[in-house]
Amino acid sequence: MNRWGELWEKSHRDIWTEAALEAIADAQVDRIDALYVGCMSGGLFVGQEHLGAMCADQLGMGPIPGTRVESACASGGLAFRQAWLAVASGAHDVVLASGVEKMTDVDGGAATYALSTAADQEYEGYHGVTFPGLYAMMARAHMKRYGTTRRQMAHVAAKNHAHGLLNPLAQYQGKVTPEQVLESTMVADPLRILDCSPITDGAAAAVLVPLEMARRMEKRHPLVKVAASAHATDTLALHDRADLTWLASTERAAELAYQQAGIDPTKLSFCEVHDCFTISEIMVIEALGLTERGRGGAAAESGMTALGGKIPVNVSGGLKSKGHPVGATGVAQVREAVLQLRGAAGPRQVKNARWGLTQNMGGTGASTVIHIFSQV
Repeated sequence: MNRWGELWEKSHRDIWTEAALEAIADAQVDRIDALYVGCMSGGLFVGQEHLGAMCADQLGMGPIPGTRVESACASGGLAFRQAWLAVASGAHDVVLASGVEKMTDVDGGAATYALSTAADQEYEGYHGVTFPGLYAMMARAHMKRYGTTRRQMAHVAAKNHAHGLLNPLAQYQGKVTPEQVLESTMVADPLRILDCSPITDGAAAAVLVPLEMARRMEKRHPLVKVAASAHATDTLALHDRADLTWLASTERAAELAYQQAGIDPTKLSFCEVHDCFTISEIMVIEALGLTERGRGGAAAESGMTALGGKIPVNVSGGLKSKGHPVGATGVAQVREAVLQLRGAAGPRQVKNARWGLTQNMGGTGASTVIHIFSQV
């Protein structure tokens, strides 16, 4: 992963190549058999499609299969899943999973439009509803049903910015208090600007190989195993859902992942989840079974999900502080999980980390990809 932020001096391909070469060097492999690149909207952000071929060319390891993967903000997580499937099926042995987005080369209106294409265009986009508005509806429903408060949402932002202070690659490395969140500019009631993740330039990458092959390789780090990979979808439009306060795709993907890994939520040491808005983290941890329904807000306020708490969530800083280059977010979550399970996360290291979960989500939860990782 490279340092995320407003990377004016670097091109889309430069950003991707930096992360890819770093991952290859870290893995100490001398070849890549195939690659997958998650990118939500290279065409709208930088005018570049056909990324599979471009990225394979950039590595100078061609001709190899190169595939671009799109699932809105879950593009990176799904690219990692496709790479895992390629290795698990025996189709390839050494596969690069990556994600990239360069979002700051366009103005705010163009970025808002590009992101809005992940919503239902006929029923949501046509009527001018953007993602802050959609998540604001979800937040209002959650507040009404469960008594979730504005201050609880503010605690999510403050927590994740505190974690981001410990991550040298995070876009924002400044302390944010709950009071600052509550006093920040209103975007879509009840969500304020400090409840929202930023637009970001950045990339992340990881190398996957069969476990038996990894055991034979020269190792500088403890091995980390993909214990589970799961994917589920829900309705694209909010109005088709039975419950605006529940993320059914996350619930289903989590059920599948726990079954594959042979664990339940109590075994998890930490989670990296999709906090595109503060209400998102609250709803995600409920759907993952980390708290009871309606208790996600209280978890942040009590310190349960902070570093040192019962189940640390988004110790990387999350999308809120680390940044959210939409195609890369899912792979960056994987990187954090690997660092934690290696015991190499520095000042944000979770003590005795044994199991980690990543949850990457597209749109308002129309798609969710979950991975569980363990030490070998």
